[in-house]
Amino acid sequence: MSPGRLSLRTRLTLTAVVGAAIALAILVSAFNILLDARLRSDGDNVLRERASTVLRGLSTVDGRLSVLEAPDQRAVDTRTWIFAGGHALERPAGGDARDERAALALANVPPGYASVNATDTRLYAVAADREGRPLGTVVVGASLGPYESTASSALLGSVLLGVVVLAAVAVLSLWLIGRALRPVARMTAEAADWSERDLSRRFYAGKPHDELTSLASVFDALLGRVAQSLRREQRLTAEVSHELRTPLAKIQAEAELAMSRERSPQHYRDSLKSIRVSAEDLRRVLETLLASARAAVSAGAASCDARTVAERAAAQFETALSDRGKEIELLCPAPAKVGVEADLVERILSPLIENATRFARERVTIEIRTADGEVVFAVLDDGPGVDPLDRERIFDPGFRRTGPSADVGAGAGLGLPLARRLAGAAGGTVEASDASARGAFAVHLPAA
Repeated sequence: MSPGRLSLRTRLTLTAVVGAAIALAILVSAFNILLDARLRSDGDNVLRERASTVLRGLSTVDGRLSVLEAPDQRAVDTRTWIFAGGHALERPAGGDARDERAALALANVPPGYASVNATDTRLYAVAADREGRPLGTVVVGASLGPYESTASSALLGSVLLGVVVLAAVAVLSLWLIGRALRPVARMTAEAADWSERDLSRRFYAGKPHDELTSLASVFDALLGRVAQSLRREQRLTAEVSHELRTPLAKIQAEAELAMSRERSPQHYRDSLKSIRVSAEDLRRVLETLLASARAAVSAGAASCDARTVAERAAAQFETALSDRGKEIELLCPAPAKVGVEADLVERILSPLIENATRFARERVTIEIRTADGEVVFAVLDDGPGVDPLDRERIFDPGFRRTGPSADVGAGAGLGLPLARRLAGAAGGTVEASDASARGAFAVHLPAA
């Protein structure tokens, strides 16, 4: 199995084990290097002390080196040579010839240490002098076997201990990582078991106290937003279905009436006119739905003049308003460019203007201004205003405000919920407020 296909638990465990192995290898190596240096130092100290002991047992007779007390040949590992004038005054009994040659060679050079690898012996030579006059050389030796045995035992023990510790780290890491990732496995199993109808189920109920519970809390919040969005889409779908059925039902009813033999030519013309109006309503609904589908793609890809598009949206209602003795006023103190295509801006404004015409007493005002990189369209009317409790509810599909209503224009056909939906897709917002006891809607769109 390739590393990329290993589970997260396995990858984390391998990382922990490899890291522990590297750390243990460094510690074991450092320990054995230090121990070997310490053992060598102890061996050299022993040789120096033995050489000092031998020197104290030497004297001079007639200016020549003399041995007062010979080294105890029965002592364990007694390897002592005393040279004077190139002749050996004392040598160990039954000594190895290779050690003998090494000791003689060491006696003819400046004092120091030498190792005989063939016999695993360490030699140390020191000059024997009196009043600054060299009389001979003392060479002592010691077997390195015990030190090397100690070093080998320490190396083996430390390696075995490292293996045991590494195994313990692997087991402990596997257990700890498995326990830490258990909530993730549970969340995965729960999510796999959920269906599209489980909109109320959540991963974690409580206050986050670590990274995993924080992740679960974030997922729960995301699920909440998705569920809310899905419910909103379902309500909008129901509202759209109703809006589509209404003009179709009108077309069907008028067509059936037109087919009635009792209808006069005038009635035929009235039915055809009604069918045409209903078909126009249906066309507007479909165009608005298409605009909603492509709004996120086209937002920022085109721009339009704010005043021009507002005039186009208001022109749909001017005739009907004038017939009722009302008027639309457009205020645009300075030129403004909207970073959204004109048709989309018009479909956002039309439901707001239509709503204002229904509740206005005498005047509908559209104010255009720019602020903080945005173009703001404020649609005001001198009607009763929006109840503060309804300022968010009016954007829910299916919600209807009470009050006087008139058929003053076709509008976009889907009302305020879709206006907010279109604005959101274009990177803007639609808000309801109350300004000077008048109904007010503010559309915020990105400026070009």
